[in-house]
Amino acid sequence: MFLTRKHLSRRDLLRGAGASIGLPLLDSMLPAASSHSQRPPVRLACIEMVHGAAGSTDEGARQHYWSPAQEGDDFRWSYSLQPLAPLREYVTVVSGTEARAAESATPSEGGADHFRSSAVFLTGAHAKQVTGSGVINGISIDQLYAQQNPTRVPSLQLCAENIGLSGSCAFEYDCVYSQTISWASPTRPLPMRVNPRVVFEQLFGTASVSVLDASADDRARLRRTLGASDRARLDQHLDEIRDLEHRIQAIELANASAEHRERYLAPLGVPDSWEDHVRLMFDLQVFAFASDTTRVSAFKMSHDTSLRIFRQSGISTPFHTLSHHSERPQLIADFAKINRYHVEQVRYFLQRMKETPDGDGNLLDHSLVLYGSPMGDSHLHDHRRLPLFIAGHAGGRLRGNLHRVCPDGTPLANVLLTILQKLNVDRARFADSTGAIGI
Repeated sequence: MFLTRKHLSRRDLLRGAGASIGLPLLDSMLPAASSHSQRPPVRLACIEMVHGAAGSTDEGARQHYWSPAQEGDDFRWSYSLQPLAPLREYVTVVSGTEARAAESATPSEGGADHFRSSAVFLTGAHAKQVTGSGVINGISIDQLYAQQNPTRVPSLQLCAENIGLSGSCAFEYDCVYSQTISWASPTRPLPMRVNPRVVFEQLFGTASVSVLDASADDRARLRRTLGASDRARLDQHLDEIRDLEHRIQAIELANASAEHRERYLAPLGVPDSWEDHVRLMFDLQVFAFASDTTRVSAFKMSHDTSLRIFRQSGISTPFHTLSHHSERPQLIADFAKINRYHVEQVRYFLQRMKETPDGDGNLLDHSLVLYGSPMGDSHLHDHRRLPLFIAGHAGGRLRGNLHRVCPDGTPLANVLLTILQKLNVDRARFADSTGAIGI
């Protein structure tokens, strides 16, 4: 490993007129005495896919659409999780949990699961039935970790569908409960950004020209101080940022000139293709993590009552319509295809992280990614058998290649508590947790 005489800080940036570009972890950022004495930080990515899964129904459980039939490290992949097979060593499937905090506590709350579920996903808390300034929920695990790991951008909050409602949605629940999964405090929900352009500028600045052109002088000065391997890593990092910028510009140009758009109310930077949108948001998270611009992200991939059609899954029925499958086996099987398609998109993110160098390993080695839903059987609005998995090695704290089946009645909060403990956040309890799970 080539170490230069110049010791860079992990916080160093390339700067220019309106541009601030974080750097990847370079050899010259490591102390010359020991290239491994500064281990990369652990990143946390939390991803919600709303409204349950086919495998959470009685029929789906029998068919093992989500949870594998075998527990332990010799499990066979279920239908919906099969896309994760190439990343087996990084994946921990957790079955059998439930989100009791998402259930109604009083008769007036009955039927309002759509307006509580997302609020529970990372907080484990029961959202107060109220609108306006009186909203009360709980702090989310992403924000607890962000508070312990300050970075230039404290955390990212992203979504792939934001219908922009405000005030009361239904059952006297404020719309904010269903439009974010990040809570900085019980009374402070954080808005989620749907426009990739806004996220790009949050990460890299608002230069009037390309952010790379704006920082060209600083980049040239830095390259003269670096060894060959660091120059190659820096150039790769910057080339990928330029590609991101060009992709966003191409989307904006295409949308500006289109006579008709599928997403006619969406900002210019939002692709009409859901898959293109989601993958662009995943790429932005990869670069944010690689440059240590942030160590925390939360991504809401859909909206509970979305009628989007995921045609690339092979199913032409709108998502929310199909999620109310009336417990019919064929419709449940069709819903499993959509679940599998969603998991395929997460595999893209995980693969990108695995391919991104980070210290003595890759980003996925040094990350913990939670994916799942606070809903189980979507037709019944049931919150048992939650579809969940965790990916990444969390800096060596998770071994992967594991299916853990929890006892009936295990709270979702036990998973959240376990994640906090794996991230070295000092918590003995979280929400309604009863203990950590063995993963």
